[in-house]
Amino acid sequence: MLRPIFTRCAARSASAASLRAAASRPLTSPVSWRATATATATQHAARQYSIKAKAASTSTHQDIDPAKLTIEKSTSPKALLKPEELVFGHTFTDHMLTIEWNETSGWHAPQIKPYQNLSLDPATCVFHYAFECFEGMKAYKDKSGGIRLFRPDRNMERFNKSAARIALPTFAPTALIELIATFAKLESRFIPDQRGYSLYLRPTMIGTQKTLGVGPPGSALLYVIASPVGPYYPTGFKAVSLEATDYAVRAWPGGVGDKKLGANYAPCIVPQREAMSRGFQQNLWLFGEEYVTEVGTMNFFVAIRNKETGAKELITAPLDGTILGGVTRDSVLSLAKEKLVPAGWNIVERKYTIKELDEAANEGRLIEAFGSGTAAIVSPVRTISWKGKTINCGLKDHEESGELALKMKDWMEARMYGDDEHEWSYHC
Repeated sequence: MLRPIFTRCAARSASAASLRAAASRPLTSPVSWRATATATATQHAARQYSIKAKAASTSTHQDIDPAKLTIEKSTSPKALLKPEELVFGHTFTDHMLTIEWNETSGWHAPQIKPYQNLSLDPATCVFHYAFECFEGMKAYKDKSGGIRLFRPDRNMERFNKSAARIALPTFAPTALIELIATFAKLESRFIPDQRGYSLYLRPTMIGTQKTLGVGPPGSALLYVIASPVGPYYPTGFKAVSLEATDYAVRAWPGGVGDKKLGANYAPCIVPQREAMSRGFQQNLWLFGEEYVTEVGTMNFFVAIRNKETGAKELITAPLDGTILGGVTRDSVLSLAKEKLVPAGWNIVERKYTIKELDEAANEGRLIEAFGSGTAAIVSPVRTISWKGKTINCGLKDHEESGELALKMKDWMEARMYGDDEHEWSYHC
């Protein structure tokens, strides 16, 4: 580690000597001066290049290697709950996937072992400086009993971006997908053989170095746990009511609202509780000049008729750093472009305000609104409360969902469960 420093000092010393020598020459030697200046500039360029990270280190770290996986099966398998007894995120499977990392050697051999507690020192950096990121994804059982993941490449891409943003290690996406697929197959008995059920997978990475110093963690742990889950709405869609929230901000430009960090979620609980105390299920997060961003922990979509053209538009906020780039969000947009555009719809990613929605509702142009996320797929919205007024989002009193939200759910599930064979469905 000291050698590059000595190299830079030597280069700096040589440059200073060259300049002193040049300064002592008579001014009547312009050619010599230019030659010396050129040589000095060359030395500067060489010095700058030599301290680039790529040139300063020749060490290579071990990436995740699925071939080194070891499996220790539980000797006390858990009893299965009845499907109707499953509560989201409350029940966990028999095993967990773990992979340790340190800055010296890189990723260690992956292990699947019985589900168990973690043992961490009280000074572990994750507890003090929030070195933690995670993903939310699902494994599905198709009609033939096969296990499938839904667009795991997108989850791994986002996982890597989140990790890199908080100085945690990155990894080869295909390697982790292979390991998660193996893990999901091992736990497949927990997935009921009914439509609407799945295995919720939670890949998580934490900094594990024992230190109160603020700096990149020298060690980390990547682990994956799984929870069998049923339909988010067991009795069918239930439209929710939202409170537009401008007194608290979920994310801001240049922040980390577009990364899936645990630190983004805890601060949202108090505003959500406040909204619930006033009779609303979730917050609709506003930013700046009352721009609409997200709903709760989901992305948000609205369907309206354009005021000038009358054309139907499906609108969602852009990926400008203030919203999470949801895998479900991207899937909704892709399906909309594939299936709605031929029917005359326009698919739009742009900034829009709560005032625009209020105006569209008052003019009868707001068709419907819904959130999108891994847990619910789509979540219909009935009303939005804003500055003491109620914005009706197109649903009749007896309706729990608009036509578009229902179609999106059906189109998505067809690919998740393999009814519509598609590249988004990854066979485990």
